[in-house]
Amino acid sequence: MASDRVPAERRRRRPTRSGQVLSEELIVQTSMRLIEQHGGEALSMRRLGAALGSDATAIYRYFPSKDELLLAVADELIGRSLELFRPTGKWIGDLRQLAVLVYRRNLAYPRTAVLAASRITGRPNEIKTVEMMLGIMRGAGFDDAEAVRHYLSFIDLVLAFSALDAAAQSGPGTDSSERAWRTGYASLPPEQYPNIAATFDELLPRLSSSSFPLALELFLTALETAPREGRRAGRQNRHGMAHR
Repeated sequence: MASDRVPAERRRRRPTRSGQVLSEELIVQTSMRLIEQHGGEALSMRRLGAALGSDATAIYRYFPSKDELLLAVADELIGRSLELFRPTGKWIGDLRQLAVLVYRRNLAYPRTAVLAASRITGRPNEIKTVEMMLGIMRGAGFDDAEAVRHYLSFIDLVLAFSALDAAAQSGPGTDSSERAWRTGYASLPPEQYPNIAATFDELLPRLSSSSFPLALELFLTALETAPREGRRAGRQNRHGMAHR
């Protein structure tokens, strides 16, 4: 992960006290490890320096602020999500594959995912992902405005579920939710709450699973059948009239 923010002459690649050579890659990887161990709020340049066996001031040669470091961490998570992506040329299948990879990678780093979900990094991995996803949408026949709308809806869906499920995974867990359902909902009078009473036995066992797979398939099904103005416009340009 090469830096484009700090002049090369300022990035002295000296071994740390642990014998490792300090680099952007090492700083970001160690930051992710500390975030997963202690949470993002506990990450500080001092704690990071101690984990690296280096002075905290050395980190500032690579990242001028903690916020810049967190942007690099978010971009690294995006990059790791794409490592296993293998495009097939079938746009719905490729979107499904991307969604699942991003979701699974975020759940592998749940505390990092919660921090990263709302950030715009402006870094190489994010830029590559945006370019690729817009290309998939435009290649499917959506015009530019449609491609942007559908891309944003798609990625918001994936990141929202990733952040929600990651927060649940790194938080108290599902036990407290299940207890709340059992204590707060099981005893509700059916005559006053007939819908909860009727569906309670279906609701309870589903608390431990995510709605992401179903939501993704509903979205992709709707997207596959959505009008594609770009495709119709292309046909009109070639043949002088739109096919109906």
